[in-house]
Amino acid sequence: MRTHDAGVALLRPQWPVPASVQAAFTLRAGGVSLPPYDALNVGAAGGDPPERVVENRRRLAAALALPSEPVWLDQIHGTQVANLDEPWGEPASGATVPLTRARADAAVTHRAHRVCAIQVADCMPVLFAAADGSALGAAHAGWRGLASGVLEATVAALAVEPRRLIAWLGPAIGPEHFEVGDEVREAFLARDAQASLAFAPNARGRWQCDLYALARQRLGALGVGTVLGGGWCTYCDETRFFSYRRDGRCGRMAALLWRES
Repeated sequence: MRTHDAGVALLRPQWPVPASVQAAFTLRAGGVSLPPYDALNVGAAGGDPPERVVENRRRLAAALALPSEPVWLDQIHGTQVANLDEPWGEPASGATVPLTRARADAAVTHRAHRVCAIQVADCMPVLFAAADGSALGAAHAGWRGLASGVLEATVAALAVEPRRLIAWLGPAIGPEHFEVGDEVREAFLARDAQASLAFAPNARGRWQCDLYALARQRLGALGVGTVLGGGWCTYCDETRFFSYRRDGRCGRMAALLWRES
């Protein structure tokens, strides 16, 4: 579902979580960045002037009435999970909040008012919530992170019985446009032969890769109770989504997750 909050275009996850749990995924409209980052680019990397990124993030925070500054991660397609309950999550009194605050590809929290944030432009954001809202997590799941185990690392860090977790798969590049080589397919098959079902051969001797199917396989193997979302294609919809594979230089969208109380 697409909504607009104070001029900022957002997609709100539809998932059965407590009312205190809030989540949103940013779309392109409502920011100040110029092409090719137009308009609501929230990513600090890629060449967009920092002052425009800061303004876009300010608009986003105001539109969502965020309870604190999101903990923006320096994402490197790995499996490191940032625990937002640790002291580093709080900037020093009076200090300027840096554009990125931790090198990690996932974040978890068991406290209210901590805002998880994952930046994407084709990779998949995966949001997690315990059924009672007591634990929240977010993961950056491109193919490298998925193959390396970022979802498994995030579920472990949440320290919640997997059957009590609800996961939401956010917008990512769809299988029609995500062409990969043998090395990608082999990275998944080395762990699970069933991953072959997520790869379809194409006429160029390569593979069309379904990130959504791979994520569902991994989450199913973990025993995650409910998995929702998926079905978008960031490459296909230039009006709403940034896509690195489509455009090269482009902005970044964000999936955000927090608990009000």
